Amino acid sequence: MVTDKDVSYVADLAHLELTADERTRMLKDLNSILGYIDRLNELDTANIEPMAQVANGSAKADGTSGTQGIAHAMRADEPRPSLPHEEALRNAPASDGVFFKVPKVIER
Repeated sequence: MVTDKDVSYVADLAHLELTADERTRMLKDLNSILGYIDRLNELDTANIEPMAQVANGSAKADGTSGTQGIAHAMRADEPRPSLPHEEALRNAPASDGVFFKVPKVIER
């Protein structure tokens, strides 16, 4: 079970300023998720084959797919020209001529 101390700790790590109501809701939600995972752990999966993908099909050497539904999502992996460096930097609000300059977002 997740405690209020756990929620406060994780919120602090994520730099979130949660109100008391938000902490209470987060505590309830996280414990609900863990309860659901406990229910899933009760299922007998001894005869279930492990899967890397939910869709039962993969791209074949000829570029086709074993499953009709995902055939359109597969394409040959071919190099293509990218946006020229100078053009990309020209659209940047700030750069040093080589890299994009962005404001610092993590401060303590």
